[in-house]
Amino acid sequence: MAEPSEAGAGTGPGPGPGDLTGRTALVTGGGSGIGKACAVRLAAAGAKVLVADVDERAAAGVAEQVGGEAWVVDLSDTEALAAQRLQVDVLVNNAGVQHVTPVEDFPPDRFAFILRLMLESPFLLVRAALPHMYSRGFGRVVNISSAHGLVASPYKSAYVAAKHGLEGLSKVIALEGGPHGVTSNCVCPAYVRTPLVEKQIADQARIHGIPEAEVVEKVMLTEPSIKRLVEPEEVAEMVAYLCSPAGAFVNGASLPIDGGWTAR
Repeated sequence: MAEPSEAGAGTGPGPGPGDLTGRTALVTGGGSGIGKACAVRLAAAGAKVLVADVDERAAAGVAEQVGGEAWVVDLSDTEALAAQRLQVDVLVNNAGVQHVTPVEDFPPDRFAFILRLMLESPFLLVRAALPHMYSRGFGRVVNISSAHGLVASPYKSAYVAAKHGLEGLSKVIALEGGPHGVTSNCVCPAYVRTPLVEKQIADQARIHGIPEAEVVEKVMLTEPSIKRLVEPEEVAEMVAYLCSPAGAFVNGASLPIDGGWTAR
């Protein structure tokens, strides 16, 4: 596997109308769920995709599927990330985890880990990518936030804090990057049909005192007016739009895909 700093080196052809031909995209957490859907969609738009994931087999599988490259990386190792330089034109910050526990019982080390993975590592990856983006006069930073980046829910202190921080970071990047042709936006889905959501069901049942079979209906679908989970491909379509010429003037935005949740 090429070092991530070498991926996309060389200018290559510019993108054709409506696609990402000649561009390189890095998708974190690209081995499954939203990240996998984004990798597939951006590859279909013509991008060469670097699939970053801590799971070597998952990253390699998606990379093979999309004709890209795998980058096996622990994004919580922020010291190592601080030394990176990335030659990518599109950065999708998607990697994340969840922990469902009341604040008084929340393990401090788990809180710190979630903040490192979901806020510090996006900052470091953007920091590593911006010089290349600025030099080319083009860049797209898409941060996979959440409805929980806009509103809160109980028992998710670290996740909500990280996503709220990501929203603010994204806006700063938008203001700094705009004059250089770089946009930064957040996509804010409700509960998505992914392994991350499935892993929450047991914890949500325990916290709320309900059977696991009732968690989706009584917890996850309470707020949206459209009573279903979001599909990963729907999130990927929004990401592709933000990277397309049609989305070139969208900058510093937080775009909900939440079935009306944050309209309340």
